[in-house]
Amino acid sequence: MDRKVRSLALAAALSAGVLLHAQPDPDGTGTFSILGYDPATGELGAAVQSRVFSVGNGVLWGEADTGIAATQAIVDVGYGPKALALLRAGLTPEAIVKAILDSDADPGYAGQPWPKAGRQFAVMDAKGNYAAHTGPQATEWAGHKSGKFCTAQGNILAGEAVVTNMVKAFEETQGPLSLRLVAALEGGQAGGGDKRGQQSAALLIVKKNCGVWLHNDTVLRLQVDDNPEPIKELRRLVERSVAGSSRRAQPGCAGVNGAPK
Repeated sequence: MDRKVRSLALAAALSAGVLLHAQPDPDGTGTFSILGYDPATGELGAAVQSRVFSVGNGVLWGEADTGIAATQAIVDVGYGPKALALLRAGLTPEAIVKAILDSDADPGYAGQPWPKAGRQFAVMDAKGNYAAHTGPQATEWAGHKSGKFCTAQGNILAGEAVVTNMVKAFEETQGPLSLRLVAALEGGQAGGGDKRGQQSAALLIVKKNCGVWLHNDTVLRLQVDDNPEPIKELRRLVERSVAGSSRRAQPGCAGVNGAPK
C-alpha cells in the first residue's frame, strides 16, 4: 500500500471511529517486578526488569517506615505516590488497591485509550503485608504470585513460571535483601522473563536513616537503563554495594545490606 492509499485509509478509519477502541501498544507496557521485606532488618525493597528503556524511572516507589509499591502494565505512574500517601494515612494494602482503582477516572493517554482494566500494581506496608492487582486487560501472560514477605507480578511474560520462579528464588536465597531481590529477577529471567527480551533493570531499598551519609533513608537506588544483560549488571552493582556496606553499620542499621550485625 503506497503512502497516499495508507493516508486515505487512516483518514477513513478515524472518521468512522474505528481507532477509538484501539488497544495500547504492548511494546511500552511489559515488565516483571518483585516487592520484598526483610523482617530481620526492617528493610523494604523492590526490583524490576523489562524490555523497555529505563524501566526504573516510573515503576518503583518506596518510603522508609511507610511502604513500597510497583506500578506497571498499562501504567498510571500516579499509582505509586498515591499508594504511599494512603499507606501514610493508615490504610491497608488491600484497601489501597481498591481505593486507587475506584478513584481512577481512566482518562486515556495522548488521545488514545489507556484502560485501567489493564493496569497492574502491588503495594506493601512497612511490616511486609501486601496486596497485588492484575487487570483483566493486562497483556498476556500477566499475573502475580504471593510469597512470604514478597509478591511478584508481571505482564507480557513468557508464562506463569516467571513469577513462580521469582518467589521461589527470593525465599530460597540467603543473605541481604538486595541479593535476594536480584536472585528473584534472575529466577524470573530463567523462567522466560519478558517475552520481548531484556533491556533495563532497577532496584530500590529503603530503611530509616540507613543510607550512606546523614538523614538518608535510601539504602540502594540502582538503575541499569540500557544493557543487553541488565540483570547481570544489576547484580554486579549490588554485590559491590554489599562489599562496602560496613559504612552503614550505624545504630538501628545492623545487618542492613550486609552490614555487620
